[in-house]
Amino acid sequence: MAVPPDLVSFAEAAGLKAVGFGPNSRSILDAHRDFWTCFFGAPWKLRTMIRARVEIGAPLLRGWQEMSTTLRSIADGADLIFTGINFEDAAANVAEYYDIPLATLHYFPLRPNAQVLRFLPARMRRSAVAAFWWLSWRVMKKVEHAQRRELGLPAVKGSAPRRITERGSLEIQAYDEACFPGLAAEWSEFADQRPFVGTLTLELSTDADDEVASWIAAGTPPIFFGFGSIPVESPRDTLAMIASACARLGERALIGAAGTDFADVPEFDHVKVVGTLNYSTVFPACRAVVHHGGSSTTPIVMRAGVPQLILYWDMVHAVYGAAVKRLKVGTARRFSTATEESLVADLRRILAPEYVARARELATRITSPAQSAAAAADRLEDLAHRRRHSLKGSRPTP
Repeated sequence: MAVPPDLVSFAEAAGLKAVGFGPNSRSILDAHRDFWTCFFGAPWKLRTMIRARVEIGAPLLRGWQEMSTTLRSIADGADLIFTGINFEDAAANVAEYYDIPLATLHYFPLRPNAQVLRFLPARMRRSAVAAFWWLSWRVMKKVEHAQRRELGLPAVKGSAPRRITERGSLEIQAYDEACFPGLAAEWSEFADQRPFVGTLTLELSTDADDEVASWIAAGTPPIFFGFGSIPVESPRDTLAMIASACARLGERALIGAAGTDFADVPEFDHVKVVGTLNYSTVFPACRAVVHHGGSSTTPIVMRAGVPQLILYWDMVHAVYGAAVKRLKVGTARRFSTATEESLVADLRRILAPEYVARARELATRITSPAQSAAAAADRLEDLAHRRRHSLKGSRPTP
């Protein structure tokens, strides 16, 4: 497995052999937060957005050829290449070079569809998604063409995502069909190519699990708050807002710090801050979950059968926020617009019995982690086996 250098130890903790690949994942997180905060809150500040976008894309662009060389080396002799979103275009070129199958992992609906951008008129949604990926490809076009020349591949026209689909690559949808009603019907012609397998989660235990379980058991079920790997700008203000809102509601708060440093903040009797924890065991024991709308966190909350409030940072989080609102198992708003008053109002809303009932019902339609992993593995193995059989069939009889 090739992962960002700062995630090698994490991959190896799961029992995998890993090599460093590309820039560190944390090197772009602050710029990522700044870009989307400006995009949603002050889109007229073009210089701010451009500067943040350059900070996000520059490490990837600078290291493109080096990553291509690394991937070319470790993929030599492989049955297939399985890639995530951020480097799927370059991985597709290496797969084409070796003439082996490509499989991609999508955490939300990436390919053109009319289900994700529901704030747009229906006739514009599909075209808007297609336009976004075409523009993204235009940004990467120069380095991708350089990679293809180095690999001895012919020049191409059209966006990389479109070419990946047309090549017949497996595009695993790592979320449940129930998250986006209507999507499976829209993509019916790609049913075999875009299987919905459910969210892939490791459910690893942490050092804090026993302590957290004891704290939960010692009082009323808490409300969980977590904001993912992107650090919040002001941990002190965020914690104060959470503590005050929960005090007004008579609730306890459990905060998963993750990428945010909450070390130098006040302590409250009804608030517990933990670094990392096992969401799969904690969420079912909570009254509700407030989070950033991550493509893994959101479905894990759905599995737990509790209502959720999404305070989103970026477009992916906004997509899941819209999905939660559409399913009426929670609500969503931009993190930058959240206040103590809005937090109290939103929590009162999602803690209402009808939201709790719908969240419990939706949980019955969300795939379990074991089933998700097995479904994804079966699809990958089938793709590799079919490739090997086709090669045997094409060889002349001795």
